[in-house]
Parts: sequence; structure tokens; C-alpha cells
Amino acid sequence: MDAGPPPAPGPPAGPPPLFPAAPGGASRLRRIATPAGVLAAVVGAFGYVATVDPNQPGHYPVCPLLRLTGIYCPGCGGLRSAHAFAHGDLAAAFGSNSLAVVGYGIFAVLWAVWMVREATGRPWRFALRPVHWWGIGAVLLIFTVVRNLPFGSAIAP
Repeated sequence: MDAGPPPAPGPPAGPPPLFPAAPGGASRLRRIATPAGVLAAVVGAFGYVATVDPNQPGHYPVCPLLRLTGIYCPGCGGLRSAHAFAHGDLAAAFGSNSLAVVGYGIFAVLWAVWMVREATGRPWRFALRPVHWWGIGAVLLIFTVVRNLPFGSAIAP
């Protein structure tokens, strides 16, 4: 009885990793290059927003959802939040977009774990399953609805 040809090797089952690992046996410098590049891009973006004040009209486009409907999206106030955060004003950052500030903290923790794992040669496979994406979507939806209701005006920009 012939079992047939062996299955072709392929990618591992499950969703692809969010942060790809460096090839096995790569030098430490090569392993940390991607996390360092991501940090450089984030620092550059925050540096730009810190320099070009979003509180002054004309520097950034207006949110299309806010302009067309008058509804605050989950990102409304995000640039003002990043500007205040970059200047160390956490109260103003939370007042502009509290969810963005929470996101900055989550990013910082995930980035630090990623960098330490890559530097020590233990690549990190971080993959979000569909249930995680649904959870993120639910948090964004709830945040959007609450900030547009009268009792949620404290989290509106």
C-alpha cells in the first residue's frame, strides 16, 4: 500500500509573524537592525510631529470622517496626542486621544521585548490570531462610540 509522496515543505501553520525574525546564525548587529530601524522610524515620526504643531491649522489634513459626518474616529486627536506626548505633557496627550497613549505604551513594551529577544539570539514569533484582531476591533468600536456620546465627552479630543 503506497502512502503517496511526502507532503511538500511549506510555511508553518497559523498566521504569519508580525515581526519577522532574522535568518538563523545572523550576527547580533544584523538581528537588531530591523527593531532598530522601526525605532528610528517611530522616533523620526514623533520628532516631526513634535516640531510641526498639529494645533496650528493648515499643517495636517482634517480627518475626513470628522469633516463629512462630525463623528470623531478612533484616531481623531492622535496627532495632537503625539505632539503633547513628545513634549512630555501626558495630561494633554490623554486629553487628546487616550487610546493612542495606551497604544504608545503597548508599542514600547512590545518593541523592548522584540529588541531583547533579537539581541540575545532568541527570535520572537509574535502573531495575532483572528480573535485578537476581533478584540482590537471591538475596543476601537467601543472607544469610537463612547467618545461621540454626551457622557463620553471626557475622551473626545
